[in-house]
Formats: sequence, C-alpha cells, structure tokens
Amino acid sequence: MDRPPAMFIADSLGLDFLNSVATPVDTPVDWLDDGDGLIDWLAQAKLVPAEELDALKARARPAELDKVADQARALREWFRGFVLEHAGRPLTAKALHELGPLNGILQRDEAFLQIGLRHGDEGLALQRMRRWEAAEALLLPIGEAMAKFVCEEDFSDVKACEGHNCTMLFADHTRRRARRWCIMAVCGNRAKQAAHRSRLKSRQ
Repeated sequence: MDRPPAMFIADSLGLDFLNSVATPVDTPVDWLDDGDGLIDWLAQAKLVPAEELDALKARARPAELDKVADQARALREWFRGFVLEHAGRPLTAKALHELGPLNGILQRDEAFLQIGLRHGDEGLALQRMRRWEAAEALLLPIGEAMAKFVCEEDFSDVKACEGHNCTMLFADHTRRRARRWCIMAVCGNRAKQAAHRSRLKSRQ
C-alpha cells in the first residue's frame, strides 16, 4: 500500500505513536497496517537505527513482522484508551496499576551500555545499545517512547485536535496553552473556511 509520509505533529513521540492511524485529508491511513508499515514508521520516527531495521527485515519472515504490527496496533489502542481517560489533568500515582501492559513490554528489553565514539568528534562516550534479534524487539523503542511520555509529560497539556473528524492528539507546549489544531494549515484552515461559509450563509 502506498502511504503518505507519517505525521509527527504531537510534540511527543508517545503521542505520535497514537497518531500512526489518522485521517490526514479525507481517507483514513494506518501506518502500522502490516509489518512493512511498522518498519517504515519506525524508520521515519528514528526510533530504530536504519541498519538494524534493514537487517531485521532481511532475516524475519513477512508473517512474523505482520504479527508484531498486530501487537503494535493492539498496544496503540490500549494506550489511546489510557491517554484519553487521563488527558486534561495531571497524571497521579493511582494510574500506575493501569500501566501493566506497558511495563510488560519494557521488561523484555535487552539493552546494554557500551563505550563508543562520541558523535561529531573523536572522543569516547557511553552509549546505550539494544539487541535486535527478534522481530518483537521492534516494540521496545515504542514502549520506551510511551513510557517517557507517561513519566515526563503533564497530561493537563494533552489535547485532541478540534478539527471535524480529526483523531490526532498532541501535547500543547505553546506559551498560553492555546493550541487547538493538529496542523493549522490543515484542520485550522478547514475550520476557518467552515466558519466563513457559515457566516456567509447567515447573511443570505
């Protein structure tokens, strides 16, 4: 399937994961609808090194990657429910008991530290690495992005786009917390045009 480029408008990768299914124009798009879609989305999100994605795609069976995409979609819909339940107010410690599915993914991680070259110069730096042996490891960086969102974001700033039929979520980091649209040039302009048409109709 030909997909448009994935949309990263939420100001948080954890929310961008929820926006991996959306209706950017008129037709719904699911960027994770199969294993290839999941690989492409992870590449665009820069959550997995490109060479690791290429290697994993070369050695994994398509059905295996499709199964992981199924798991990613199920995780996405579980997380959507969690975010919508808590959006608009600070997250409290009471929410911890709801996060079992996410903690279950995080505990599968086989990350380790290694000394390597620092980017941009010849110095040494401690780098966090991850083993990418199984296709299910593709869920780990997604889980990590979700966990960072849960622990570091103020849920009071989580909003849904006010655009008609838009399902996109975002973290409103504007100074006055006045953001209303996923993308002003799309949903914002549509709303302005609809309001303009409504005003013209009322004058007739």
